[in-house]
Amino acid sequence: MAKIFCIANQKGGVGKTTTTVNLAAGLSQIGQRVLMVDLDPQGNATMGSGVDKRKLEMTVYDVLLEVASIVDVRVHSEKCGYDVLGANRELSGAEIELVPLERREKRLKQALAKVDKEYDFILIDCPPSLSMLTLNGLCAAHGVIVPMQCEYFALEGVTDLVNTIKQVHANLNKDLQIIGLLRVMFDPRITLQQQVSEQLKGHFGDKVFNTVIPRNVRLAEAPSYGLPGVIFDPNSKGAQAFVAFAQEMVGRIL
Repeated sequence: MAKIFCIANQKGGVGKTTTTVNLAAGLSQIGQRVLMVDLDPQGNATMGSGVDKRKLEMTVYDVLLEVASIVDVRVHSEKCGYDVLGANRELSGAEIELVPLERREKRLKQALAKVDKEYDFILIDCPPSLSMLTLNGLCAAHGVIVPMQCEYFALEGVTDLVNTIKQVHANLNKDLQIIGLLRVMFDPRITLQQQVSEQLKGHFGDKVFNTVIPRNVRLAEAPSYGLPGVIFDPNSKGAQAFVAFAQEMVGRIL
């Protein structure tokens, strides 16, 4: 049975997609079978995994509307070493189309149940808003990985997300929990970031991952080449940090 994790944060621009594709690549490099699910209509995680969203005949949209199965839709990224359930602009229509349907927040969970024996990890890249798409991700997942920058406003975003997770746990998914908080885009030279990092550890304790992802130019450049940083420049500090994070994840979970 696969461990299913959402990478989520209601604040935008905190590195959710970068975390998703690099963790997927890092896990596959250390021998794990990985499916990456793109639930964001922008399709950035799809493109960042070496898959052209414009050429996809079917996407996660078709899975949510139950006109296709994951087996029909998934594609294997040869460059990255993991499977991709891709997304494109078409997915934005699912938000409205799902509203009148039965089991609307459980569609992804039921689809993943048919393939979860084929993977060790399933990673879901969620949109920044609390939408029907994000809700499908949270209902399907065993846990949430929260990437966050060590800045003041980021703390407020985490508080909102924790409240959302509590509500979903209480009403829709008893398995859901916070797996951990990942400090990303970290610059140890900035005093405020060090202070917020210490506050996080003080408040969340061992829920804060030991691995810290540094601010890294090569990670930022990688998406323009359609690759995770782990594949684009394996020797960069950012790539090495994500491989270390993948190892920490496996150590915590398995």
